[in-house]
Amino acid sequence: MHFLDQAKIFIRSGMGGVGAVSFRREKYVEYGGPDGGNGGKGGDIIFEAVPGLNTLIDFRYTQHFRAQRGHGGAGQDRTGAGGDDLVIKVPVGTQVLADDEERTLLLDLTEVGQRVVFLRGGDGGRGNASYKTSTNRAPRQHGTGWPGEEMYVWLRLKLLADAGLVGLPNAGKSTFINAVTNAQAKVGAYAFTTTRPQLGVVRHKGNEFVIADIPGLIEGAAEGAGIGDRFLGHIERCRVLLHLVDANDEDVATSYRIVRDELEAYGGGLTDKPVIVALNKIDTLDDELIAALSAELEEECGQEVIPISGASGTGIDWVLDQLLEAIGPTKGKVSDDDEGEDAIEWSPV
Repeated sequence: MHFLDQAKIFIRSGMGGVGAVSFRREKYVEYGGPDGGNGGKGGDIIFEAVPGLNTLIDFRYTQHFRAQRGHGGAGQDRTGAGGDDLVIKVPVGTQVLADDEERTLLLDLTEVGQRVVFLRGGDGGRGNASYKTSTNRAPRQHGTGWPGEEMYVWLRLKLLADAGLVGLPNAGKSTFINAVTNAQAKVGAYAFTTTRPQLGVVRHKGNEFVIADIPGLIEGAAEGAGIGDRFLGHIERCRVLLHLVDANDEDVATSYRIVRDELEAYGGGLTDKPVIVALNKIDTLDDELIAALSAELEEECGQEVIPISGASGTGIDWVLDQLLEAIGPTKGKVSDDDEGEDAIEWSPV
């Protein structure tokens, strides 16, 4: 399944049904009168966040959504049936934005089962019975029904994860997420092997949390260089970031600084989040060089650096301990004798 995190759609709620023009005609009833019923209400447009979805690909092929119109009224004061509501199912983490220059946020669906009436259907038109007065005993006017609401909106998906992986291309992010989760991210000895966000569930010391891997950032990503920074929105909701730096880079301090500058240029509060810095791929170096590079990186970032190797597993438990501590209370607790399939309250994959 292709990954799509943005889509533009057209939505329209149902128009109200037409009110009826009818007159009472019954045997042995000397005087008749108006008895036209009101029209039914038009269907609403409803957004619902459902589990099991992590892409907006369905909205590439269907962009127009219209709720059913209300049915017309009938004689004998019968009100028309209301139009069926149209429920649009979207992944958890979907935002609904206005189609304007500012892309104003209209709705944010962050919980499974969250259901919001976004556009209300039009009310039904009045039947002629409701126009009857003491001076107008045979009215023939009726309401045609109130129009529904319509608009173009943008859907933008921001995946929900507890921790996010950042770093330059080929920093070992895909290898790391493959090592700590059941994800099967593509790994290759070239830049940009990851072209779309990857999610995985980490199970560590009886706890679990979701980690997200996004395509690597390069210098100038905020201006569109490389894949750009369009995927950074998927880690805006993360509680902590794990910054991986390739120990084989010529200047590890510069590598760290490039990514931090791009996060700052993007904004979204990413530079305000707790960050764990790890020097990756240490399996290719000796202890003396590892110590020197770690000291150089610590001087640049101003915090402790964890030497790790996603390929060999060195330092992985140390990093996961730090992530758990930064995340805090997790979504689910897994018992030692449980496989965990029933213990997971929610997973976005």
